[in-house]
Amino acid sequence: MDLHRKGVFSMPVSDISEPHEAYNGEVNSEDFWETLSMERIAAGLLKTGDRNPYNIKPNFEYWAPWIGRYTRKAPIVLNTEWQKVQSTSAQDLITEMGITEERLSDELMKLKVAEIRKLCKACGVGTQGSKTDLLSRLRGQMQTRTAYDKIFQKVWGASGGWAVILCPCGVVYSVKFLIRAESPRDFSDMLFSWKHMPNICIYDFARGLATHANVRRPEAMPFAPFEGLLAEDTEDNLRAALSGTLTVSLPWLNEKKLDEDVSCHPVTGSSDHYALYDKFHESNSKDVRDSLRKIQIVPELAGSVNTQAAEQLFSGMRKNNYFLNMMSPTTHMFFVRNILHIQNEEKNKSMLTKIQKGHSKTTVNLQKDSLGRLVVGKFITCIP
Repeated sequence: MDLHRKGVFSMPVSDISEPHEAYNGEVNSEDFWETLSMERIAAGLLKTGDRNPYNIKPNFEYWAPWIGRYTRKAPIVLNTEWQKVQSTSAQDLITEMGITEERLSDELMKLKVAEIRKLCKACGVGTQGSKTDLLSRLRGQMQTRTAYDKIFQKVWGASGGWAVILCPCGVVYSVKFLIRAESPRDFSDMLFSWKHMPNICIYDFARGLATHANVRRPEAMPFAPFEGLLAEDTEDNLRAALSGTLTVSLPWLNEKKLDEDVSCHPVTGSSDHYALYDKFHESNSKDVRDSLRKIQIVPELAGSVNTQAAEQLFSGMRKNNYFLNMMSPTTHMFFVRNILHIQNEEKNKSMLTKIQKGHSKTTVNLQKDSLGRLVVGKFITCIP
């Protein structure tokens, strides 16, 4: 799970109005993406200057993530992005804004002094002093939502990039095109729309994801046990995790539990859900409890799971940013969605070819099970 922040489209945030009071965050994904496709088809048939009857403008009320048909619960999915604007509690601000502040600070460092001075002036802070002084003032201003949005729009582009959920082999299951800055809310919306929430979620702000999801649904506690930590945060466990001696085995990752849990994932038989950090971000957290979110604590994951699948996807997409980012919002979404679909197809074809080559001297019976996985004889591959 990660955000491609370089994939943005031009969109004045001030042009977006809040949704109606009756809006509950639910949107028909099939209807939205069908309308978006019809907009592209109609654009090729209309004369110059004609109004496109299927035109969609960015808005909080009719804006849906793309989630695979067999991955989502139903055509109705969640998009509560407008609530980022309305968050007022301290806990909400931590989970909504915490992740992007660090990234914005990194991007601010790359700006020229003249650009930083203009940004300081727009935010109403002093424009005198060195680059370090200016950056220090802007970081202080980020604590307010208004200044945060101004800085975000200047540094990042108008939209918030696109968030993806994909498996370690690189197949994308969900993508959400953000109107505002990224937060754990965006990934929670997608996960809550899934038919079966993954047992393991790897994210660069794992603590924020677990906290936000559990605050939103306290009756269900999506990330449990231990609030998504791999073990209880006792002094002994923390000491062992920090020293690298703690081990928490999750055997159901390799072989389904015989005695299935209630409301379990159909592949693992477990109802446990953990939020873990990817390898490159696990040392960024200042909370000692996050030492219990490290991949290497789990023998079944350590050294065998590609935690950089999202970064590899974004690296491959970088060559497309120059033309995708010049498109209108819906055209941008249409092309990115199709590029991701083609890449998914190619990855599955590549895996299938490898399997067939490995059994070239024998006749192999390839079938899909009820969960869409490819079954080779008695063995199951990772093809979704």
